[in-house]
Amino acid sequence: MIKLEGLCRDFQVGDQVVHALDHIDLLIRQSEYVSIMGPSGSGKSTLLNILGLLDSPSAGNYWLDDISTASMNDDELASIRQKKIGFVFQSFHLVPRMNAMENIELPMVLAGVLPADRRDKVAAALERVGLTKRADHRPDQLSGGERQRVAIARAIVMQPMILLADEPTGNLDSQSGKEIVDLMEELNNQGLTLIVVTHDPAIGNRAQRMVRMEDGRIKTDIQ
Repeated sequence: MIKLEGLCRDFQVGDQVVHALDHIDLLIRQSEYVSIMGPSGSGKSTLLNILGLLDSPSAGNYWLDDISTASMNDDELASIRQKKIGFVFQSFHLVPRMNAMENIELPMVLAGVLPADRRDKVAAALERVGLTKRADHRPDQLSGGERQRVAIARAIVMQPMILLADEPTGNLDSQSGKEIVDLMEELNNQGLTLIVVTHDPAIGNRAQRMVRMEDGRIKTDIQ
């Protein structure tokens, strides 16, 4: 599903070049559950951004479903993000004035899905994350754990193949964090490829496969 060969990402900082990713080789198969761990500045979030087609490598190759992403234009990359990749972030990124249902519906609105088709998909996503009774609540009326559930529902409503989660429990208490990880693992058990970036070993060690990064390189890859 995901294949990286010699992937590099360089940033110019003043008169110096920072090698955020330094010749990364990685193969992730469909339905795998992978955690990416490492200290701050190790390159894990940069890697996640490239996997999510939010950033482009400076060198190397990235294949998604045996298709090289190197020659894709912005519209083609946006289409793949929309159809195949769901994102969950530490800060939820919900629209404050929209209720849970409207936040979940937003990707389909942007994709031009007809209202009649959106309704059933939103209802199914709400049920999947256990928030059917909170559909009309705005983010400020929800707990942190509930907000992250809305974010997950929004991420999966287009039925992506891959869920990318960047520190998904970072703003949650331990119990809410456990519930969110349990939910993502349940989605993985149903066939969704799950890639979680975390600095927390208690979260990362739950994955079936643990990739540890240091200084822009993969130090260990334990399966």
